[in-house]
Amino acid sequence: MTEHDVPHPMRIPFRTTRALIASDLYRYAGNVRLPAFLKHYLFTPGFKYTTVMRLCGYLKGRSWSKWTLYPPLKLLLLHYRYKYGIAIPEYTRVGPGLFINRFGNIMINGDAVIGANCNITHGSMLGQLNRGPRAGCPVLGNEVFLAAGCKVIGHIRLGNRAAVGANAVVTKDVPDDGVVGGIPAKLLSSGGSEGYINRRVDPDISKGFRPLD
Repeated sequence: MTEHDVPHPMRIPFRTTRALIASDLYRYAGNVRLPAFLKHYLFTPGFKYTTVMRLCGYLKGRSWSKWTLYPPLKLLLLHYRYKYGIAIPEYTRVGPGLFINRFGNIMINGDAVIGANCNITHGSMLGQLNRGPRAGCPVLGNEVFLAAGCKVIGHIRLGNRAAVGANAVVTKDVPDDGVVGGIPAKLLSSGGSEGYINRRVDPDISKGFRPLD
């Protein structure tokens, strides 16, 4: 997975936005029926936030809605940001099947890229580095697991199925199936995120929502 495989929210049709929301819902509920949507939108902060986030990204990219529907929805997104402590800008490139486990103090730089079927836990940060060889923002592959309190700073690439331990500070690339922990984070094993990622969806959202598990 490269950053170019993740669609930009402001350049996709509504059917793709709808498929992304359905993919997120499937990660929480295991189905995409209306009762599941209502339940998780009303009572699951992570799903509520990402639903509004994805709609904001779509509306911001359309000339007919940029100055009408987008501003009030952006205000709602900001309200949820402060209420739940989740800061993921609407223009962030986030693949299908995002799962936010708990909430609070989740800080994602808008230039970060998040692949498909990723899990983000409370206290996680994907931050920007402004100088040096690692200047830029993190790029996450598919099925990446970020444990509570971890920090990934700079243009760091986390490979597919990588797992970052609690409170780890990642300053170097992590290979596919790599498990890292510590400050600074070091490679601990090649067990990857197996067992942490369930109810996966097809990463190719251009074909619509399709469950894998």
